[in-house]
Amino acid sequence: MRILITGGAGFIASHVAEACLLQGHDVAVLDDLSTGSAAHLPPGARFYQVDVRDGKLDDVFAAERPEVVSHHAAQVSVRHSVEEPIHDAAVNVLGSLNVLETARRHGARRVVFASTGGAIYGEVEAGAADEHHRCRPRSPYAVAKLAVEHYLAGYRSTWGLETVVLRYANVYGPRQDPHGEAGVIAIFIQRIRAGLAPTIYGDGEQVRDFVYVADVVRANLLAHAVAVPAGDPLVLNIATGQGTTVTALWRALSEIAHPTVEPHHEPPRAGDLLRSVLDPARAGRVLGWQAHVSLERGLQQTWAWFDGGVARAGVVA
Repeated sequence: MRILITGGAGFIASHVAEACLLQGHDVAVLDDLSTGSAAHLPPGARFYQVDVRDGKLDDVFAAERPEVVSHHAAQVSVRHSVEEPIHDAAVNVLGSLNVLETARRHGARRVVFASTGGAIYGEVEAGAADEHHRCRPRSPYAVAKLAVEHYLAGYRSTWGLETVVLRYANVYGPRQDPHGEAGVIAIFIQRIRAGLAPTIYGDGEQVRDFVYVADVVRANLLAHAVAVPAGDPLVLNIATGQGTTVTALWRALSEIAHPTVEPHHEPPRAGDLLRSVLDPARAGRVLGWQAHVSLERGLQQTWAWFDGGVARAGVVA
């Protein structure tokens, strides 16, 4: 299969690219390296340093003729989307629309889109949000992701483009940048290694659904090949369905990393969600997928990678 991975020098997509190569697929990676790292590019993948908003995207598609497009390229900072909503929309909406339109013109069969569950659903007051949960995006970043999902529906109904939406929970693991597209785990680890006290905003009882990157990669591989029914895009939560408080996360990481400092608390940040847990049951029914890596094991592997105790490439599922 010919696969083009946008944002393929980034945290999640670089792992997807490696896994696709291991499966024997023909892989090309596109990334502007604004946040991704050339060090993450897997040997064997052809690389194009191109912005998804650029007209040069057409040349890439003409050269590669991908059957499947794995679209991960994005402006990934919620905070930046609040501060610079026009830039966020330019990359995440117009850039994605450029990918869709170019894919259509060059005969791509399928687009798999990396969306967001927590940011799109907003507060999940009880249980776990399934794909029918009301969408209440609270940031320009989330609004843009949801807008692209609607564009995908339009391309599906108008042009017959096969479209799969993967709504990620809080993904963590090796290669996550604590200075850029950071989640709390990468930030905690960076602070521990530097001997600095991490910050917990609020009382630490905020609940998140942490899913390890290797599990997310498996979901992507399955989404590349799954039968897509007619109608709207296939939308799937990629999550564990288990909630963990920030305080419990710190305790679990402390058992592994043995920090010399304790976290300090600051007032809650405006707009932060109190609870975000996603229901992955549909991904289980449609893809035969479920998260395999426990939080304890995932934290161990993530700490080992950041601490230099394992090879600086790849993940262990």
